[in-house]
Formats: sequence, C-alpha cells, structure tokens
Amino acid sequence: MTTEIIATEAGDARITWHPADRARLVLAVSHGAGGGIEARDLRALAAALPAHGVSVALVEQPWRVAGKKVAPAPKTLDIGWRGVWPALVKAGPPVISGGRSAGARVACRTAVELGARAVLALSFPLHPPGRPEKSRAAELLGAGPTLVVQGGNDPFGRPEEFPDGDYRLVEVPHGDHGFAVPKRADITQEQAVALVTDAVVEWAGSLG
Repeated sequence: MTTEIIATEAGDARITWHPADRARLVLAVSHGAGGGIEARDLRALAAALPAHGVSVALVEQPWRVAGKKVAPAPKTLDIGWRGVWPALVKAGPPVISGGRSAGARVACRTAVELGARAVLALSFPLHPPGRPEKSRAAELLGAGPTLVVQGGNDPFGRPEEFPDGDYRLVEVPHGDHGFAVPKRADITQEQAVALVTDAVVEWAGSLG
C-alpha cells in the first residue's frame, strides 16, 4: 500500500494504492459527501480485488484531505476528480471510474470525457431522501458500461426505483445507504459486504 498527494485545481487530493501484482485493470473509487475511504465497502474492495488482477486506488477528494467537514458543490468535486485522473491512468491498465454516493455521481458525470473503461456506482444517490421527483437518473444513464450496487433499503433510491437502462444493478438485501443491514435481517453484515465484493469481482472479470 502506498499513498501519493496529487495537486488539482480544487486543492491537494490523495490516492491510496492497493496494487495487484499483474494488474489488468485499475479501479479508482472515491468516497461520499459524509465520509471517507474508511467506508466498509471501499475497504473491502481494496482488500479483495488485487488478488483478482485489479489494482485499487482509493481517492480522497481535496476537501477531505484539507480536513473540511462539508463537501463542496458537485462542480468542484468533478474538478478534483479530473485532476487526479492523469495519476490513475499513468499506471497503464484501463481505469474503472468509481465511487460511493456523491463519488458515484462524480464518476458517472465524468466517465465519458475521461475515457473510463467502465463505471462502478456504489449506493448511487438516485434522489434526495423523500424527494423522488428530484431524480439524478440522467447522470447514471449517460455514463457508459456501469455496475450499480444498491442497498435494498437505501433512502436515496431503492433498487426498484431505478429506471431501465444499459447498466447492471446488484441489490444488497436490507442494506441502507452504507450497506449496513439490521441484525434481524436474513443476511449478516459480513455476507452483505461479501455480496458487494463478489459482484464487483465478477463484473470486473467480464470487462476483460
């Protein structure tokens, strides 16, 4: 594991690399607006994917590196992501652009212009909680080859709320926006996280 600081127009970002021995892909994933790269799903992907030939780059947006508590506007998040992209592609293999929540929106919005191989959207915030009329589906539908992993009880958009489109959606039963599952659920927390990693491993394998 190595880290590097990348200067962007939005400030300094940080990449934590979890490299594969013979990487055929790089999965770059960023965090949401309310947390960092310590999220359970991001940690699990960083631990699991290198054994399958996928290097994982956990990207911290400049506002997190600077120690701020509140994420900036989406436009500024996009600027930060664009700024780290050259460091992600210089490794050589094709790059999957990914993120959780707000980070998933960034990945979707910028994937085509940056030439991402595909997009991984973890807990895509389809709409603000309780505001289904404020749909962000257009961001998702314009991103190219995409895997969405969504909690069954995500208040930002349950799987059945997602529109038809050219993407794959995997549901984490009972999962909330952070893929946490209640103790009464018929799936354990460990099984929920394994469902996320297994889905990403299988999908990444299909990308060649």
